[in-house]
Amino acid sequence: MLGTVTTGDPPRSRHRRVRTRRLRLVLALVAVAALVAVAVVAVPLLRPPGPRPLFQMPVACGETWQLGTYPGHDDFDVDLFPTEGEAWGRPVLASYAGTVTVAGINGSLGGRTPENPDGPRGRGGGYWVKIDHGGRWETQYLHLLEPPLVREGQEVAQGEQIGRLGSTGNSGAPHLHYEQRRGWEKVETWFDGSPSGITTDEREYTVRRESNNCVAGQP
Repeated sequence: MLGTVTTGDPPRSRHRRVRTRRLRLVLALVAVAALVAVAVVAVPLLRPPGPRPLFQMPVACGETWQLGTYPGHDDFDVDLFPTEGEAWGRPVLASYAGTVTVAGINGSLGGRTPENPDGPRGRGGGYWVKIDHGGRWETQYLHLLEPPLVREGQEVAQGEQIGRLGSTGNSGAPHLHYEQRRGWEKVETWFDGSPSGITTDEREYTVRRESNNCVAGQP
């Protein structure tokens, strides 16, 4: 007597193939999601920068400040010092409208304060702020006296106060270290439509500029 004859695959084999197909589908969906995520981040970075915003000096309207650099400071970095009055605690203003992307501590703070101006230096930029102005343009403000007056994600207007001038981080005296960046590149700072004149750090030199960072109601 012949035994029972079966055709097709055993149930266990069919279940294994179903699981394999499901796994391949999940992996394909994960790969697609990863590609979309990379595209969302990478495509905007590959676009050419937009036109230069009309940046203003990051200090009060009508004030004259000294802009300078020195060997080893890095090309296009600008240090700003007031030409009159006390430096500590002076308002630091947004050069142009944008979105705050960083508001915190760069490196370490050190111990230089108005009460102890010769205290120990810290590292890096101390309290700092970074603002995205759109079109792949951004500005950076370093060595602030205390925690920034703005927070990450906050929209700021041109001329809005974002902090106070200090000497946190690797700083020898109260001043504002300032940068303008286009895409991944640091570039010469422009104020009120004109280049600042601070370019190479091959030698120490300074220029003076008057701030036109004025808003309605200011002289």
